[in-house]
Amino acid sequence: MATTDFSPGDRITYKQLSHALAHGFSPIVEVESQDGIYTVRFHHASGVSTLTDKAGHTCTYSGTGEIRERLGELGLTHGVLTWDDQCGDEMIGVPGHAMTPEERLTHGTRIAFR
Repeated sequence: MATTDFSPGDRITYKQLSHALAHGFSPIVEVESQDGIYTVRFHHASGVSTLTDKAGHTCTYSGTGEIRERLGELGLTHGVLTWDDQCGDEMIGVPGHAMTPEERLTHGTRIAFR
């Protein structure tokens, strides 16, 4: 992750992302699957930012194709596909714990954008 004078908050729009990338922003890209709905997060030195629309609502996608095209257009080459599924089964008493962001990235699948 390169350092830059851009310091995003917990949300970032496509336009802000484009500007930041042009000025040295180099995040780790996470594409998270939540039961077939995908969201995009950017992990960087200042924290984690979620890709949002102009109104601040999280962008959601029904597949990875549009994500691949949009992020590839900006010059991003790859990311990590993660899952935010159930971690246990309370019906039969199987305990679990929610994965940390670091665990999700570690156990995710590398994906290409272009």
